[in-house]
Amino acid sequence: MPEQRAPDSPSATGTRELSEAGRRSALLKAGALQNAILNSANFSIIATDEKGVIQIFNVGAEHMLGYRADEVINRVSPSDLHDPMEVTARAVALTTELATPIAPGFEALAFKASRGIEDIYELTYIRKDGSRFPAIVSITALRDDHETLIGYLLIGTDNSARKLVEQQLNEAVAAAEKANLAKSDFLSSMSHELRTPLNAILGFAQLVESGTPTPTPTQKRSVDQILKAGWYLLELINEILDLALIESGKLSLSVEPVSLTEVLTECRAMVESQAAQRGIGMAFPRMPAQGYVNADRTRLKQVLINLLFNAIKYNQPNGRVSVECTEQTAGTLRISVRDTGAGLTPEQVSQLFQPFNRLGQESGHEEGTGIGLVVTQRLVHLMGGDIGADSTQGVGSVFWVEMALASAPGLALELTEEQPAPLAADGAEMHTVLYVEDNPANLELVEQIIARRSNLRLLGAADASLGIEFARVYRPKVILMDINLPGISGIEAMKILRRDPVTAHIPIIALSANAVPRDIQRGMEAGFFNYITKPIKVGQLMDAIDAALAVSSLPKGMDTQQDIA
Repeated sequence: MPEQRAPDSPSATGTRELSEAGRRSALLKAGALQNAILNSANFSIIATDEKGVIQIFNVGAEHMLGYRADEVINRVSPSDLHDPMEVTARAVALTTELATPIAPGFEALAFKASRGIEDIYELTYIRKDGSRFPAIVSITALRDDHETLIGYLLIGTDNSARKLVEQQLNEAVAAAEKANLAKSDFLSSMSHELRTPLNAILGFAQLVESGTPTPTPTQKRSVDQILKAGWYLLELINEILDLALIESGKLSLSVEPVSLTEVLTECRAMVESQAAQRGIGMAFPRMPAQGYVNADRTRLKQVLINLLFNAIKYNQPNGRVSVECTEQTAGTLRISVRDTGAGLTPEQVSQLFQPFNRLGQESGHEEGTGIGLVVTQRLVHLMGGDIGADSTQGVGSVFWVEMALASAPGLALELTEEQPAPLAADGAEMHTVLYVEDNPANLELVEQIIARRSNLRLLGAADASLGIEFARVYRPKVILMDINLPGISGIEAMKILRRDPVTAHIPIIALSANAVPRDIQRGMEAGFFNYITKPIKVGQLMDAIDAALAVSSLPKGMDTQQDIA
């Protein structure tokens, strides 16, 4: 007799009906979600079988690629929709990366995914109408409950917008680099244009100051004002060019072990006379013989001189400036420049390194641009150091620079025999100096400078072609060469003279208003014996000529290309 089953209670029946309704609702939601995904127009969703033949091609894929689903399903592979050359290139790259042969085609797209390796690649899709667009595609292997591979899912997005942004960014970067190059060239040109008239002003003023007859007191005061204004204008030009070069990234530094003792000794020699004129006492530390820091020697000297000049300039009458050196932390040396000036407020200290900010000194009697400290700060940072300041009103200020300590450089080569000393010029013998210069004022200035030496005579040439002929005919002891010459440049003229056995031994000194560091470096690398920038400093020019004359007097065959000036 069949077992009698008790009828379900009304409550149990209701619970079961609710459970079935929930399952149906969940299935409906899952189906709706699946349809929404497949019908999304923002993504291309392509599913293939295990052989790579397309089985699902959603609405987004239709919109992106221009094919109807029935045109590709069971007909083509996703690799057929990509640029075939890119697919081949991917196969080659993966063969190298994974050290296993990978055939061009769908295998190149699916190989990593088939091994369980996450793979997102970027290739070009080709639409039905032949147009192309870059796409980012994520590919995943599909497996059943038994982990058997049953197909692949490819989800792609149009990458055209990002590519356009990248292209625009690259174009902007290229334009910026071009602008920087143009700026650098402009700076070089402006340096030349500004220095050329300054050369005449300062050069002739120096001649008047030291000429015969001696200037009257009134004339002396006038000449002093011309020289003061001229050198100050040159300083402003240098500061602006330095700042522009730093900001454009064109300033090159040579960071190496530098003797702080030597640098401070040179700085002291340069600032003590100004300090004495203002009644400012100077105190420098005793440095150990092996006190070396990692820095660019020229730029470190520029930094310290700027801090010392400021300490003198903004000090109290009969004040004091002291330099202190302490090892602040292990491996770091702090150089402090302390003054007894009026001091600064905390707000002024916070604004110290802002360009063109003179902290309310614009109406004061001290000249300045407000960019010296900015250049100083950026030079210190470029050398890997740090800079700062502390100040107390009514007491004074201390500006400090911290640089990394370095070991003393070893001698690269020990000389085993004495080198012969340069021969002294014979005062009874006339030496010819050839000056190749197209600017009559510059030529006249150097002519007057040379005329002060009884054993020298100047030969002038207005262009490089004439200068080369004069050099071959007259065989001068020294050649002064302007860089910016009409026709053949000074550098090209120098190279021509170097190739000619008749003139190859003659020291050639560049005398140019191109004073940007990269121009000087380019000139020295080209082979000039020395590079003198305009405005000319008479003493510096004569020292360079004397050094070149000494080399000219050496026996033939000895190296004349070393800069001993």
